[in-house]
Amino acid sequence: MRVLLTVFLMVAFFTNPLSAQELTGTLKKIQESGKIKIGFRQSQPPMSFLGKDNLPAGYSIDLGKRIAAGVEKKIGRDVGIVYVTVTSENRFEALAKNEIDILCDGTTKTISRGELVDFTQLTFVTGGSFMTLRGKNIKNNFSGKKIGVVKSTTTVAELKKLFLETQANAEIVILNSAADGLEALKKEEIDAFAADQVVLIGLALAADNPGNFSILPDLFSYEPFALAVRKNDSDFRHIADSVISNLNRSKEILTIYDKWFGNFSSRRSAAYEALIMINAIPE
Repeated sequence: MRVLLTVFLMVAFFTNPLSAQELTGTLKKIQESGKIKIGFRQSQPPMSFLGKDNLPAGYSIDLGKRIAAGVEKKIGRDVGIVYVTVTSENRFEALAKNEIDILCDGTTKTISRGELVDFTQLTFVTGGSFMTLRGKNIKNNFSGKKIGVVKSTTTVAELKKLFLETQANAEIVILNSAADGLEALKKEEIDAFAADQVVLIGLALAADNPGNFSILPDLFSYEPFALAVRKNDSDFRHIADSVISNLNRSKEILTIYDKWFGNFSSRRSAAYEALIMINAIPE
């Protein structure tokens, strides 16, 4: 009997792929604490923001919840979610310092940022655009205009590039957040606010009077979004990628998309449709 018990325990030990002895990095930390720390920015609707109930909400937040569930399944224990507010300046540092485990907002994946953090599969695709007060169309007429943009974003560089190529004599006004951009626009301190089109859509939807704003349909940049994780933590990143792939294979991602964008537009961009097919990687 004792021999059979010993054999059973040995089999159980060696067939458990995620035993406590094997867990490393983020997964080990989550296993020990029972919590996953999700970093988000408070004013990036519909990707990440504080909802009317003062709780984190948005497209990327929903992805983070699905990934937390995936971690639970892999490590075999309940995982609580702790939300941590970050800014555009400290979001990557927060990962490096273990203040957060995953960044769920509207961050663009770039090669240079890949030196600081690792990224999951792409989660969204958008591009830079402009929002104005309705009736004040600035299309192809930027000279003499004040254009607001949030500091430390990829949109800053793309905007400077656009104005250099078009030789537009426009003034770029650097702002601290998308919320500041919306407020400056409403007060007519700027003529337009430049940001990823998805961010502009979110700002308009969250405004008291969405009809007061107009968003230009054309894009002046390509912005591939992804969730950021710590460098060289392949086990944790693999779980996140597996969850994202499954959402795309099953088309459950469309439910999340429609939840946050359906009221604005029922037509998804061709780039987003292509992204779904690319992300539907077999298990």
